[in-house]
Amino acid sequence: MLNWEEWDLCEDDEQVSKFPSLRFLSITKCPLLLGRLPTILQSLQKLEIYECQRLVVSISSFPLLCELSIAGCEELVDEGSLSVQKVTSLKHASLSNISKCNISAERILLRFANSETFKISGWELGSLSQIGLRLVGHRFIEIVSCPQLVSLAAEEERLQLDKIPGVESLFIRDCERLSRLPEALHAFPFITRITLADCPGLVCFAESNFPPALKELRIVNCVNLQYLVDEKENTNKSMSTNTCLLERLDISCCPSLIWLSSRDDICNRFQHLKIRCWSKLSSLVLNAKLPVMLKQLFIGDCPMLECIAQDFLETTDLESIVIHDAEKIKSLPRGLDKLSHLQEIRLFRCPNLVSLEESGLPTTNLRVLSIGGCENFRALTKCINNFTSFRELAVWKCSADISFPEEGFPTNLTSLQISNAPKIYTSLVEWGFYRLTSPQKLNISGEGCSRVASFPEEAIGMMLLPLSPISASIDLKIWNSCAPRAYNTSPLFNDWPSMIVLSSPLFQKKICFSRLSVYLFGVVRW
Repeated sequence: MLNWEEWDLCEDDEQVSKFPSLRFLSITKCPLLLGRLPTILQSLQKLEIYECQRLVVSISSFPLLCELSIAGCEELVDEGSLSVQKVTSLKHASLSNISKCNISAERILLRFANSETFKISGWELGSLSQIGLRLVGHRFIEIVSCPQLVSLAAEEERLQLDKIPGVESLFIRDCERLSRLPEALHAFPFITRITLADCPGLVCFAESNFPPALKELRIVNCVNLQYLVDEKENTNKSMSTNTCLLERLDISCCPSLIWLSSRDDICNRFQHLKIRCWSKLSSLVLNAKLPVMLKQLFIGDCPMLECIAQDFLETTDLESIVIHDAEKIKSLPRGLDKLSHLQEIRLFRCPNLVSLEESGLPTTNLRVLSIGGCENFRALTKCINNFTSFRELAVWKCSADISFPEEGFPTNLTSLQISNAPKIYTSLVEWGFYRLTSPQKLNISGEGCSRVASFPEEAIGMMLLPLSPISASIDLKIWNSCAPRAYNTSPLFNDWPSMIVLSSPLFQKKICFSRLSVYLFGVVRW
């Protein structure tokens, strides 16, 4: 209702009877709507106002209101016409882009202090206490785009000893002047998840300890963050030894951060560690030991990182390793072959990585090995054919010298992707794709395919793909074959320049394809 300008109100006693049972009211995208809402809606429980920039929203006479969501209005009013006994505290409140808030601090405390979910966005506040709000009464707090916010609580504010803070989740984003979190945060007994994003004024996360129940911490694009715990400030102080339960740490785009922490009590329970875009990070942990309970390790865009850890000998629960764009990584830590729970290894764009022979690979549960864009990677691990759980192998844009393992590949591979590995391709054909018992995806491209004119006919077809129909369909992709000669000067078309005949009796009788993709072919016939 883009052209709605006025709510026609009758200022008499009949107004009460117009909407006596109305419980839910939503007004969306009425930019021209002027004036106020009906002032007496005694049954209203949920109110939503979106993009009504000229509307004055008064909640003064809504005694049962428990859910309030406003995203764009002229003014929010609560004049206190109802007595304290008749006012219900809001359970869920979301307030954003409100030009003016005409509510006393006392009334705000009454209406909002105990709301389970509390979100504010686009407010000009120096601290929450400036408008009478506190952290202790909410379970879920979200603060977004408050450019003047310096702290969540005033200096003199302290936790009430008779009221335990029930905060479970804290989300703060785009608060450029926020310089610190409350000192009392480490005393919050129930907070399990904290997210901080786009807060350039933040230098450290905590001055002493993490909240005791904190399990998940995510920090994104806080460019001046230097350390998680202010260890410099606490060098001469006796630091608490409370146990840190933090399990999941995700830190991205914090270029001033140079390490995690030197304190074992903070890092020792990490299960999921994700590090991205640390331009100064040279060593992941100062003591060269990874958290003993770590299950997932993700490292990306860390150009100065040279050492992940000394070894994996104590990280026995590790299940996944993903590393990309780490130019100085030359090898993985020793003991990789001892990780009996490890299921996947993905290594991308690590140009100085040469091989995994020194660290080895586990033979029991490894399912996925993907290596790409590592131009100096030269050797696959020996005895790869003995990997009992191995299902997916991808090797692309590595050294041209990388060769097929002498013992062959595991026959239980379901996905095989090889690109720009001519020695592997040649050996694969000789070894025989037919040895793969249940292939589902085959993707062969790049150098090494240049002399193939067709897939083998029936007489020699057994050398290529499985002989009998298989239960799982195959997704076969053939990339960058011969194009018309006018376009054949581009390397993009040179992978299979001699391919003329695509089909064979084998294709027609023996294989069950779910998808056959042929890219950039020119003169090719079936």
